[in-house]
Amino acid sequence: MLAQEIIRHKRDGHALDGAQIDAFVRGLVDASWSEAQAAAMAMALFLKGMGDAETVALTHAMTRSGEVLDWAGAHLDGPVLDKHSTGGVGDKVSLLLAPIVAACGGFVPMISGRGLGHTGGTLDKFDSIPGYQTTVPIARLRQALREAGCAIVGQTAELAPADRRLYAIRDVTATVESIPLITASVLSKKLAAGLQGLVVDVKAGNGAFAADLPMAQSLAQSLVQVARAAGLPTRACITDMNQVLGRSCGNAVEVHEALAALQGRGCEPRLLEVTRMLSTELLLIGGIAQRPADALARVDAVLADGRALERFARMVAALGGPLDFVERATAYLPAAPVQRPVPAAHGGWVSGMATRNIGLLVVELGGGRRQASDAVDPRVGLTGMVAIGQRVEAGEPLAVVHAADEAGASAACTRLAALIAIGDGSVPPSPVLISRVTA
Repeated sequence: MLAQEIIRHKRDGHALDGAQIDAFVRGLVDASWSEAQAAAMAMALFLKGMGDAETVALTHAMTRSGEVLDWAGAHLDGPVLDKHSTGGVGDKVSLLLAPIVAACGGFVPMISGRGLGHTGGTLDKFDSIPGYQTTVPIARLRQALREAGCAIVGQTAELAPADRRLYAIRDVTATVESIPLITASVLSKKLAAGLQGLVVDVKAGNGAFAADLPMAQSLAQSLVQVARAAGLPTRACITDMNQVLGRSCGNAVEVHEALAALQGRGCEPRLLEVTRMLSTELLLIGGIAQRPADALARVDAVLADGRALERFARMVAALGGPLDFVERATAYLPAAPVQRPVPAAHGGWVSGMATRNIGLLVVELGGGRRQASDAVDPRVGLTGMVAIGQRVEAGEPLAVVHAADEAGASAACTRLAALIAIGDGSVPPSPVLISRVTA
């Protein structure tokens, strides 16, 4: 089956059958499809869309492109659960949620990805921890899960290899914002991980792939329906991404912020709310708790008494990171040589921010990729981000830019000041939770 004929078929707006989809996925894995052909196919799928049957077939084919984990013989004494976010700016929830759920009795084999477009990648954050291995054999993943209850790693050659290649291609060909492709990408990794329950955080707003609510609702519905068709109990929460989530965006700086929250040194309210909510949903899906109030109480307890922090430390050590990382994170995490505050031009209330452009600013600083082969500078980013509704005085920092050099810092400061709006009257922030999708 010729690749160019399959591309032509979709380019002309026709639905692909199972054999054509299987041929495309095989071509991704065995490299019989060139980069140009895979990119052309991604664009054809993006422009012409996919029907429900095509999306299900692509998801199944990508899941079967590698090994599918079976935890039945691992004798785990709790459910195998996971969470996925569709991507945002400053979204570090995974760093908190995985150890929280593990401390509550779940097991979290989180197969994560790298940055896509303007959004940060969970694996890029963990790459800033010396020694931490995000690419490990399945045997190492199993061992880490037994030792820590959670393991945040990337796709290996064994797990969903077709998605691994397509994911990188989508990032550099402007084909990220496709509901069928997002659905197949997310769920192929999760199904390959052998999950028993999943919660999906679908972001909506000017910093999300789904900039408008109807698209976010369609994506959430697609993820829930396709997952359930595959036998995976799934719920989705649509959450606000009209501002940076938390006080930082970057890689090492976000690890610092997540660690501070696990250590009880404070957590930005919106970040805490999203983390608690998604963790609670997973405990309910997994049967660890029967009522929302009980699930939330468990989440709060493991945050307060340090059990979640302990699980994070165990995970870092199990995957090659320093044994004393949580005690000496500042010594281990790289820091940018130039750190410069961005002063407010005048006093007022923060009334909005161009969140997507803030994410792109971090990419331009070196904290993301323009091409799949680009290296990421873990040091750069933003900290101390203001929040919508916050009062600021003239000269007060809107954020602190962390840059590799003075020129980069100067350019970023000028641009960031223009991306944050300050008004004369107070503006209440949007609620974090917009809606839930359960069927």
